[in-house]
Amino acid sequence: MSDNYDVIIIGSGPGGYVSAIRSAQLGLKVLCIEKCGSELNPIFGGTCLNVGCIPSKALLDSSYHFKNASLDFINHGIALDNLEINVELMMARKDKIISGLTSGVAGLFKLNKVNSIKGEAVVQDSKKVLIHSEDGSIKEVIGDKIIIATGSTPIDLAGLSVDQELIANSTGALSFKEVPENLGIIGAGAIGLELGSVWSRLGSKVTIIEALEEFLPMADLQVASEAKKILEGQGLEILLGSTVESAIIENNRINLSYSDNNDKKSMTLDRLIVAVGRKPLTDEVLGPDCGIQTDERGFIKVNEFCETNLEGVFAIGDVVRGPMVAHKASEEGIMVAEIIAGEGGEINYQRIPAVVYTHPEIAWVGLTSQEAESKGINISSGVFPFQASGRALAADETQGFVKVITDLENDSILGVHVIGPSAADIVQQGLISMEFDSTAEDLGLVMFSHPTFSEALHEAALASRGNAIHIGNRRK
Repeated sequence: MSDNYDVIIIGSGPGGYVSAIRSAQLGLKVLCIEKCGSELNPIFGGTCLNVGCIPSKALLDSSYHFKNASLDFINHGIALDNLEINVELMMARKDKIISGLTSGVAGLFKLNKVNSIKGEAVVQDSKKVLIHSEDGSIKEVIGDKIIIATGSTPIDLAGLSVDQELIANSTGALSFKEVPENLGIIGAGAIGLELGSVWSRLGSKVTIIEALEEFLPMADLQVASEAKKILEGQGLEILLGSTVESAIIENNRINLSYSDNNDKKSMTLDRLIVAVGRKPLTDEVLGPDCGIQTDERGFIKVNEFCETNLEGVFAIGDVVRGPMVAHKASEEGIMVAEIIAGEGGEINYQRIPAVVYTHPEIAWVGLTSQEAESKGINISSGVFPFQASGRALAADETQGFVKVITDLENDSILGVHVIGPSAADIVQQGLISMEFDSTAEDLGLVMFSHPTFSEALHEAALASRGNAIHIGNRRK
């Protein structure tokens, strides 16, 4: 006998659990199915809470505190001797944060009366889902609407055997038991740079191998260039245009071979992290006769409202087009829940903020200079360096800048790009301005507290019009 629900949500990551809670808030009877956990108890939060966003930020903060204490406290008149890192305690702190957040989601489910069950879900058609339990039993559930939010998994490289010990992906790299002396990372995207920063701060010699010739090609060229200079200054070796050919384990070490402009090279490593991107988890959730369409990479095809070709079946987050970021998944989950409840909803996919949580942070939203110019838009750019910020000087955080890109024709803000302290938060302020169709003049008229890092956004907006106060302006 089937159980019936208004909405069945498959997956409890930042797309699934947010959609489940919002659906329940709107008065719908909700079931969330999650495959991870022990026995009958699902563990909520998906990759983000368990092996992604949150644990990586916990390690980034811990490693940054260690780096500061080791190298930078002396600038503030604080002298410390004989510092050491206790990796076991650092990992225990990370695990405690994960446990608190995942149990917090369980509490929110209970508070909002969201039903949940552990098992592997398979969509049979537009209404029916089969749940396969670990004991071999199969349960059938019926949903008026279905939301697929199964997320993604790290991409493996052919010929490299990930054992999560010597060769790890982004999951295993969050649980190293000791600091490797020589660490190689394949991939110079956000994940590779963040993991490289963690272990470099703790003492590893980190080499990042990237097949692309360009560094952070999705970022504004000026920001990417500054980021590469800063990160290399921190000790990260970044090899662009380099392709890994093999990784052979001998005597508990890794002999890595790669090519650089057709030159064959090699290095010996203690650990290797594969961080070449992620792929959607869609193979197991789609029944063979369900009829849901996917593209050649396994992404589920959806319209602008995340509905699949099967009426009433939606897909959100990493399993569909667009950036694989948690906040995009969450907003899609809310949008779909509100559509199902008859309230409508939409997302502006041109304004999804991006963040790389190195230190300094790298963040942006909207068009880059190169994108705007390729569209034939006449632009003006205002750049304000943190070296001219009183707050940044007081905090010893003077690397980087804020860049505001505007349309010369109407002064509208096309993009905000930041490398520096509180970059993600500053970009968010810029995004709010963009969402309300503010011009650079409007942003320049807003009163900013002094001294704050955010003043750099104010000055960059002023600079785009040639009116910056605390730096010289370009001659018109």
